[in-house]
Amino acid sequence: MLYTILQFAVLLSAIFIGIRLGGIAIGYAGGLGVVVLGLVFGMKPGNIPWDVILIIAAAIAAISAMQQAGGLDYMVRVTEKILRANPKFINYLSPACGWLLTILAGTGNAVFSLMPVVVDVAKSQNIKPSVPLSLMVVSSQIGITASPVSAAVVYMSGVLEPLGWNYPTLLAIWISTTFIACMFTAFIISLITPMDLSKDSVYQERLKAGLVKDAGAILHGEDKKGAKLSVGIFLITVLAVVLYATAISSNIKWIDPVVVPRDAAIMSFLLTAATLITWLCKVETSKILETSVFKSGMTACVCVFGVAWLGNTFVAGHESAIKEVAGNWVKQAPAMLAVAFFFASMLLYSQAATAKAIVPVIITALGISATNPHDSYMLVACFAAVSALFVLPTYPTLLGAVQMDDTGTTRIGKFIFNHSFFLPGVLAIVIAVSLAFFIAPLCI
Repeated sequence: MLYTILQFAVLLSAIFIGIRLGGIAIGYAGGLGVVVLGLVFGMKPGNIPWDVILIIAAAIAAISAMQQAGGLDYMVRVTEKILRANPKFINYLSPACGWLLTILAGTGNAVFSLMPVVVDVAKSQNIKPSVPLSLMVVSSQIGITASPVSAAVVYMSGVLEPLGWNYPTLLAIWISTTFIACMFTAFIISLITPMDLSKDSVYQERLKAGLVKDAGAILHGEDKKGAKLSVGIFLITVLAVVLYATAISSNIKWIDPVVVPRDAAIMSFLLTAATLITWLCKVETSKILETSVFKSGMTACVCVFGVAWLGNTFVAGHESAIKEVAGNWVKQAPAMLAVAFFFASMLLYSQAATAKAIVPVIITALGISATNPHDSYMLVACFAAVSALFVLPTYPTLLGAVQMDDTGTTRIGKFIFNHSFFLPGVLAIVIAVSLAFFIAPLCI
């Protein structure tokens, strides 16, 4: 028992060190934790989630090529026009746009460019920017669990299809429940949060000190020649991913036998998209490495590599005990799986890594199989709960929102957890999981 506590302390300490160092160092610290668990406690290193890492890398390769071609900026400008044309609905449009961009791109980092626009529009309506910003960041995180090109959805659909779930059904459940959850959360937060910016004391202090910019147009860039073409290529690729994954689905079998499995197809499709964008849009390949998407994406790969490896090492070392405890909890209260997902993602820093660490344990503990798939609805229903990356205020999009809000209303409190993103995040996950628990059993 003492050994287990010490091993868990190593897990938490490594994550804490990574968080304190920030950025890519979170992944570095994961490797440090594996060294300590292996050499000091004799634990066998767990499996490295190569499939998750490679899918993230392939998606980032395509998106960064699109960014260099001007496509990402074009998408942001289109979104900006929507936000500015309907400023009174900023609390609903910002999470909707953040969710949609994440669905299409497979990464929540796409919302970075929208943050200045959201702040600008909110100030023009005397609304605290913390409200639409926090809603957008949370929506971008939960949107990962509904994106057909995200590593998390690719992994979960691969696990669930042999259990009788078809790909279109899974996407329909996750897309509908996460979007409704984001919108309902926006309604609740708008209802219970004092939104009058002029009455915020921190804002008034910053205004007097001349630290707040006047509300006005922020994005004035012109579209590059290949911008629209790059977006078209990328969106066609996303559609191709969905169609191919549907065609090889075990319940549909439009393509049978399957020569190219889903993971390989998605990675190859995305790399093909990157090739076409680079070629047809005349992108300088050397500049792709300098894009913000490429840098943040490769940081994400290293973070998933280190932290997920550390998490898998601990889970594998205590697999039998975890199976017994998790199995008993989930059998008594299926919603406890969502709680497990929530806390694991808070520490593992990745939706895909969390799913890969927890799902196999639950499947074995509950005896879920192709011949006994009934309880698999729990996995479908609880999937959105792997999005609790907002709990610790260290995630890049969360920190970006704090830094870009010059009014000071988006802030992190003294007690770590009392920040602008906690309540919207918890609400969105609870609503999404609750809706999915109602819908998923009807679809199996």
